[in-house]
Amino acid sequence: MKLIKAYIRHRMVEVVYNALKKDGYCCMTFVECEGTGQYSDHEKQHISDKYPYADAYRVIKLEMLVANEHVDPVVGLIREHGRTGYRGDGMILVSPVDEVYKVRTDEKGILAI
Repeated sequence: MKLIKAYIRHRMVEVVYNALKKDGYCCMTFVECEGTGQYSDHEKQHISDKYPYADAYRVIKLEMLVANEHVDPVVGLIREHGRTGYRGDGMILVSPVDEVYKVRTDEKGILAI
């Protein structure tokens, strides 16, 4: 199992979500974040009110837990549908997951996802 974390532009979330859902990937978490990076956002849609000293921009962190064989298709969909072609489109991280437990049913491993 792998944990995919994708940091994408706020305005691309709906497009990415719909592409993933269309291909059968239903389970994901979205977190609104603010961050900085070594890029300049050509749109400057939102400069942080909380962190004006840091030039922090609003991004969405999408998290998904997937079976190993689904990593490449999911990453491909996020890259294809989250891309605008400008610096600051985001990044995708893939990390191994040792074990997963479902709280309600006590299922573990691949059965839990």
